[in-house]
This record gives sequence, C-alpha cells and structure tokens, in this order.
Amino acid sequence: MHVKTPLLLPIPRQLELRDGTFNGNPLEVLVTVHDSSISEQGYHLTVAADGVTLRHSTPVGAHYGRLTLDQLMQQYGNALPALVIDDAPDFPRRGVMLDCSRDRVQRMETLYALIDKLAAWKINELQLYMEHTFAYTGHEEVWKDASPFTAEEVQALDAYCNERYIDLVPCQSCLGHMERWLKHPRYRDLAEKPEGFIAPWDVMNTLRPPATLDPSDPRSFELVAALFDELVPNFSSEFVNICDDEPFELGMGKNAALVAEKGGRVYLDYLLKLYHHITAKGKRVQFWADIITQHPDLVPELPKDIIPLVWGYEDYEPAETQCQMVSASGLPFYVCPGTSSWNTVAGRTDNAMGNLRRAAEHGLKYHAVGYLNTDWGDNGHWQALPVSYLGFAYGAGVSWCYAANVDMDVPATLNRFAFDDAADVMGQVAYDLGNIYKLIPLPQRNSQWLFQMLQSSDARNAERYEKHADPSQPLPVHVVGGAMEQIEVILGRIEAARLRNPKEDGLVKEEFKVAGELLLHGAKRLLRQFGEAPELDADLYTELSELVERQRALWLQRSRPGGLNDSLKWFEDALSSYQK
Repeated sequence: MHVKTPLLLPIPRQLELRDGTFNGNPLEVLVTVHDSSISEQGYHLTVAADGVTLRHSTPVGAHYGRLTLDQLMQQYGNALPALVIDDAPDFPRRGVMLDCSRDRVQRMETLYALIDKLAAWKINELQLYMEHTFAYTGHEEVWKDASPFTAEEVQALDAYCNERYIDLVPCQSCLGHMERWLKHPRYRDLAEKPEGFIAPWDVMNTLRPPATLDPSDPRSFELVAALFDELVPNFSSEFVNICDDEPFELGMGKNAALVAEKGGRVYLDYLLKLYHHITAKGKRVQFWADIITQHPDLVPELPKDIIPLVWGYEDYEPAETQCQMVSASGLPFYVCPGTSSWNTVAGRTDNAMGNLRRAAEHGLKYHAVGYLNTDWGDNGHWQALPVSYLGFAYGAGVSWCYAANVDMDVPATLNRFAFDDAADVMGQVAYDLGNIYKLIPLPQRNSQWLFQMLQSSDARNAERYEKHADPSQPLPVHVVGGAMEQIEVILGRIEAARLRNPKEDGLVKEEFKVAGELLLHGAKRLLRQFGEAPELDADLYTELSELVERQRALWLQRSRPGGLNDSLKWFEDALSSYQK
C-alpha cells in the first residue's frame, strides 16, 4: 500500500487504509444506507474498488460523511484510496463565538465565507457576540455609528447556517460590558457606578467609563428584556446566550450595601429573572460562568436546564475546579477556550493550542455537552480574521475527536483547509508569526507584549515594564533584536505563498504582512524605551502612520466601516509619543 494517509479536518475517530483504489466519480456510485445503530452525528464511510458506501442514522450524520468524502475528493480526485472510516464527535455541540462588537462588525460576505469554512470542519454552532451592534428599535443613538446587523441580515444568516447544519445562537450582553450603552446620557443612570470605575486587573489604576448595569434597578431589567424580545425572534435556535459576565463594578456603587449583605445572591437573582424571561419564550439559556463559580454555594440553586459556559483563555485554563463544580451539580455545561488572537495582532500559537487542548480534556473528563471556541476583539480588534483560522481549525479538531486530532499537523492543515495554499507556505507563516510572543520573556497574560507597546504612550509603557519586569533579570536588548530578526524571516516567506483563490491570495498576504510589520514596530518601540532607538522619531511616526492606513484599508475588505475609527484611536498614544 503506497497511498499516503489523507489529510482531513477534523481527523476521523478511526481511519483504516485498505489495499486497492476506487477509480471513477465517487458521487455517481455512492450508496447511502440508513443504519439505526450509528449515533446521531456519526457515519461510517467505506471506499472499495467497486464503490463507495455511506452509512448513517440521521441526515446530519450523512452530511458529515459527505463532507469527509468531499475532502478526500479534493485530495485524490476520482482515484480514491480504499479505506474505512468510522466516525462520530466527542462533543455534541461544537461552536465558534465571533466578537461583532469590539470594534469589528463583519460584512455579510465575510460571514458567509466563514460559515462555509466552519461547516466544512463540522462545526455546528455559531454565536455572534453583540453589545450594541444590532439595530434595536428606538435605540439609534447607541448603534448609529456601528454599522449594526439588521433583523433581515440576522434572519438571512440564520437560514444560511441552517442549510449547513449550524445552529446560529443569539448572544447579547445584558449586565457587564454595557459601556456602549451607558456612555449615553439616556442610559447612564442605569449604571452601577455612573462615575466610572477602576478595573481590578488594571495595575495603572485608570478610571474607566461605567460598564455594568445596576441589577437592582427595575429599569435595567426592562431594558435588557426588551432587547431580547426584539433580538431572539430572528433566530430559529432553541438556545440564547445571555452572557451576564464580568460585572466588574457590581458592589462598588449603588449596590455596595446590598452585595455586602447578600453577596453573590444579588447576581443570582438578576440571572434568574432573565432566565425566567427567556424560558417563557420556549428557549434554553446559556450564560458565562465566571461569576456563579465564585459562589459554589449558589451553583446548586441554578435551574437544571440552564447551561453554564465555563471559560478561560490561558493554556492552564479553563479551571478544572469550575468544570467539576458545575458537573457535580448535574448541570449541562460547555467548555469555552479561545483562539488567543485578540490583543496580539498575530496570535499566540502555543497558548491557543494549549488552551484549546485543555478545554477538550476537561470537557471530556466532566462530560461537557458543548465546546465553544471564542474569538474576541478587545482593544480595537486589530487582528485580521485569518489570524484566527489556526485556533478555529485546531479547536474544530479536538472538539470533534480529541484523541485523533490532538497531535494534528497544524501548518499542513491550515495550508489545505484554511488557506488553500498550493505552495504550502501560509500555514507555517501563521503558526510561526503567532509564536513570536514567546521570544519576549515578559508576562503576557491575555495579550502579547509587542501589541501592548503599540497601544500605549511612552510613560505608560515604562510604567508597565517596571511593574512586570524582574529587576534582577532585565530584558536584554539582543532578545528584542532576535525577535525582530525572526519576524523579518517570516515576512520574507509570505510572497512564496500561492493561495488558489486570487482575491484571498493578495488579501491574506497583506494581512499577515501588516501583522508582522506592526509587531516589528512594537519591537522598535520597546528598544526605544530602553534608549536604543533604532530610528528617528520622525521616521517611526511615518512608518506607523503608513501602517495605520494599511490597517484601515484591510479592515474595509472584510468588515463594515462602523467601529473602524474607534479601533484606529488605539494607535493615537503611540503616534503622539513621536511628536514632542
């Protein structure tokens, strides 16, 4: 047998190559057989010299079998190797959550193309995370500059997803992350702390605008209930993600005395009001589990059909104790890792894979019903969509079958299934550029250091370095120089890529070039901070200004104009530091 093992995504649970080859059009001889012994999403595919047989018990199982056959035909044409595949997923629900609020709102064609890609990878759930990016009636001041989704657009996406066996789930913030609402005078009085707050993780003690609703104010519930009343009917899904996460100010302002008295029950009471409001519509509620798991005594009080979403984005997360807690309470739950693309420009490859892998391990151990791979857009959503393909692809693999996919050849998989690169270059470029963060040995939780250098003034960068660096082991200048050399090497390989889609070829190359050049500029700012300025400030200003304009042009290729100016404002401190 001299046929090379096929490259598939996700890799099937069991694949056995046999002697022989089928020659001809597989679709002309394909025999489909109903077999009630096969699991709901499973299938059994046989390719023999005399034909192709697909066994399944449901339409979705047949669909997944045909997707695998499609991938085989892409590689072998009409000369398939004889083989047997027995396949079914580890997690019944395998999803992706895409941030559509900070600050990118993706164009419809971008979403259609992404849905096609995810569907081919057997993803069956998609969430579009919304804060202020749905065109809610009567709330125009909140979304007028955001290029929001309309009801008609959501309905079209829902239908498109359904045709591909993907469940489009509504996802709307309703307690924390309401700053886009609370900044407007009409809503500010609904804030827990209208004057603003200092985030618990912010070592710089920066006063931030209010972001959390006052859960004890009936008007807060009336507002979010009305939002869900308008949003949810546009989705056919039985699920609704009410988020309800990260209410950072809760207990710092209007509810200080109440939280001191009742503790986490203030949060739970608000959660349950929303739960009852949503379930009255015949829907099932999902919510982020970060707050409720801080109150183990309250977890058993959750309704048994509510679905906690246990998240964490470092390679040592999500926490096993949280998975164990919700599982022990008899609750269906999801594990929710992430692509590690946000706050980085180019991603964090090893962290992403470690995080995605750990989530699958804990999910399997504690019987999670779902695996939701998140792709956030904090601080301007600077990363281009293709940077997230690595996390999407690896997550699709380990959520389908952990054992078969944990050691996936990620660059090769990306070349074939994400980039369709005839030269087999771009997958390794994405992989390697995403690991540049490891060359800067400074703490980089939920971010990467060179990205941070681009987001802040000289004074703030110096303060951050003093707070995080070990004074006994200062960062050597040659380490930064070594990172720059590596970036240059990676950038030098991009032009050799040959993506078969002509439009994507030029666009993806430019997206990764700009990502790499932004990291290079971040490294130059780091050297400049040490008094090792590689160039004059005037030249650095020109370089960064040109990169910002290239970033602007790239944004408009895949995303709507709303949010673009807010995103580019994150460059202003760095640009201003060159104009003294």
